[in-house]
Amino acid sequence: MSSTNSASALRLKDREAPASESAGAARTLTRADLTDAVYRRVGLSRSESAALVESVLDEICDALVRGETVKLSSFGSFVVRSKGERIGRNPKTGVEVPITPRRVMVFKPSNTLKAAINGESVEGVED
Repeated sequence: MSSTNSASALRLKDREAPASESAGAARTLTRADLTDAVYRRVGLSRSESAALVESVLDEICDALVRGETVKLSSFGSFVVRSKGERIGRNPKTGVEVPITPRRVMVFKPSNTLKAAINGESVEGVED
């Protein structure tokens, strides 16, 4: 594991998975939360932190629109897949309906992230 991967693994190791999602509504991480984390941890101004977060998200979005795979070590991969035309069925009426071809985005979490989510040790887990 490289030093970058081990640093990410240590950060994931220090996080605790919630005991149960049934105890309450799951919290949603927003752009504002990411901006605040950059502000607190990196030391940039709030406006610079917001610009950095927007820049990173824009770059990820642009790559996905171009059909590229975005792989973030110790986090996961975003992959754009093309789905062909197929025949679907209206469940209410049973009428067959053609479903047009389209592109979909799929997220595949890394083994490190999966282990952290499940409260398992991330030591020795390879992505």
